[in-house]
Amino acid sequence: MRKVAIVGTGHTPFTFETEKTSIELFSEAAMDAIHEANLKPKDMQALYLGNCLGDFSEGQAMVQSYAANDIGAFHIPATRFEGACASSSLAIRDAFIWVASGYYDMVLAGGVERAASMGTPLATRTFSMFTDSHYEYPAGLTFPAMFAMLAHLYAKKYGVPLEKLKEQMAQVSVQSHYYGMFNPKGQFHKEITVDDVLNGFMVTSPLQLLDCCPFSDGAAAVVIVSEEKAKEITDKPVYIIGIGQASSGKLSAQKDHLPRLRAREESAKQAYGMAGIGAADIDVCELHDCFSIASLIAAESLGFFEFGTSGEAWEKGETKIGGKIPINVSGGLKSKGHPIGATGASQVAEIYHQLRGECGERQVEGAKIGLTDTLGGDGVLCTLIMQKGW
Repeated sequence: MRKVAIVGTGHTPFTFETEKTSIELFSEAAMDAIHEANLKPKDMQALYLGNCLGDFSEGQAMVQSYAANDIGAFHIPATRFEGACASSSLAIRDAFIWVASGYYDMVLAGGVERAASMGTPLATRTFSMFTDSHYEYPAGLTFPAMFAMLAHLYAKKYGVPLEKLKEQMAQVSVQSHYYGMFNPKGQFHKEITVDDVLNGFMVTSPLQLLDCCPFSDGAAAVVIVSEEKAKEITDKPVYIIGIGQASSGKLSAQKDHLPRLRAREESAKQAYGMAGIGAADIDVCELHDCFSIASLIAAESLGFFEFGTSGEAWEKGETKIGGKIPINVSGGLKSKGHPIGATGASQVAEIYHQLRGECGERQVEGAKIGLTDTLGGDGVLCTLIMQKGW
């Protein structure tokens, strides 16, 4: 298996409703990624594109084919990946596999979504399609409700009083908004306080409005190449050294494991094993914080903290720059935004620039290894580990 590197990224601003189409958004990110690598669209040999709801948001299916044509790469095969919020992470993982195998030398991968443009009622309805349609959706389960239940389970299982847990979750949101101030591509650029979170609108107990990420429009893309090509293109390649993907199924199938998600731990195990490292070796992490409780659960399942203690870690600043493991210094989904088909690629782009030392006021100094964690639906998990290559 060949070594595989990322040599260019592109990232539109993550915004509320935009007038741009999904194809226009992805073309913007794709051309930026290709140009950053000093390549041309004709150099790409395949396009792997994550997109969930184009059929619903703008009546546009087969977005990948139109996107390839729009950037002038009509000659290449284009494939759409749908794994809910993990869609573009799955696209990047498959791009890695194809390049590592030797079949392709250069692949463009990424994702796009116009979730904000759908409006809250339609976005909520279609997001819920990623729950189990036989039992969960008919019962009225939405993702805020799902993570609210996980918060109650977390509090009970680990003996954390619910009011204390709410304060710890608020610290997650406060940190994300602080770092989001320094991300020009992010959706929110406003600091918040713990009181702002705790006094906010109750969405579904115990989650307040500011515990929840927004609906967003946006796109992100990366150029993935073989080691040989990377050495021709740049003297600062970032290598993908570990990948993992697993599937948990509906929540009832995980009842003995909750509030942890089985797929996350299996995906992380695969990625750590492939990379030959452990959680202690990670210098910076972008994890899936669709809701503040999701951050606490993910940080523990990835091996950064003991189960039931990650809330204390946020309170102590261990997840900030200079702490034990800087987490979501991009602002995360909570502040940067969450255009679901593009989120995984955005996380990868952030780690790429962190390892290259290009993140300005939110730079993690000396970062050499970074990890992304992307959750889709009830439990499609994709973990990617990257390492600076110079």
